[in-house]
Amino acid sequence: MPDTQWFADCGWGVFCHYLANPPSTKTNTPLSAEAWNQQVDAFDVDGLAQQLEAVKAPYFFITIGQGSGHFCAPSDTYDKLTGITPSKCSQRDLVADLHAALAPRGIKLLVYSAAEIGWGDAEARPGLKLTHHHSDPDSGGTKIWRRHRQVAFMKNIEAIHREWSIRWGNKVAGWWIDGCYEEEYRFPDDKAPNFKTFADSLRAGNRDAIVCFNTGVRTPISCTTQYEDYTAGEIADALPESPGAWIDKQGHKARYHVLSYLGDYWCKGAPRFPTALVTGYTEHVMSKGGVMTWDVPIAQNGLIPEAFIQQLAQIRKPPR
Repeated sequence: MPDTQWFADCGWGVFCHYLANPPSTKTNTPLSAEAWNQQVDAFDVDGLAQQLEAVKAPYFFITIGQGSGHFCAPSDTYDKLTGITPSKCSQRDLVADLHAALAPRGIKLLVYSAAEIGWGDAEARPGLKLTHHHSDPDSGGTKIWRRHRQVAFMKNIEAIHREWSIRWGNKVAGWWIDGCYEEEYRFPDDKAPNFKTFADSLRAGNRDAIVCFNTGVRTPISCTTQYEDYTAGEIADALPESPGAWIDKQGHKARYHVLSYLGDYWCKGAPRFPTALVTGYTEHVMSKGGVMTWDVPIAQNGLIPEAFIQQLAQIRKPPR
């Protein structure tokens, strides 16, 4: 398994949702391929890198895409499967460009993606072999996956991520995979595709990339599978006490990691916490050997609002 010590040495970092539609949007707002390309092309990677360097952020997560079917990097596999032209994948490889701006500053790059990308795009779903989704009307919620595992769809998702992983190689230090709901039905240990095969696809280009699988907001924070290296750690209103550097699952240890948002919700609003709380809680997690990641809003031009920059600038790793 990949070593997570570098992640612990970082202690904290920054996360953003850079999407065609806001996080958790239930319906897809139409956006042309041309408009999406114009937005991605306007992303100021150098400006963002300067902001992150100024606050001494050791790493940064960029969202490659979610349900809308728009992604901020090319994918021949996605385009071939969906048959959509012009492609809703951007012509610009924003992930590669971000790495080029961040690496000289010593900032590591990680990627957010999902186990159910494209679910909100009716045009893409047939080619992806996604016939059922928990957001569909009268679907039964996340329990839809108990009746429809959709193996062909899961294999296609792995193929898409395998191409991205090989494309970026060691430019991407890790992956945070969302939407792994009803995991006991969708990712059984004894039947592929599952967490093992998904993790293998994510590491196809970098065997040292760290991986986690998110099953939703869960406190206390838990380890999802023996095939993840750190906990997804998604929290909302609760700020749980850190138990230490590791979370154990049947003898497997995953690095303790927490992910929450500084705004009113994911990628929006004004700072919801006093800066003293943000710095204090971050220091608490780091002092136990864990890692704290804060989601912040990000503008279409790729820059973080100044109010959040001021908060991030106050975070410091406590001496050991």
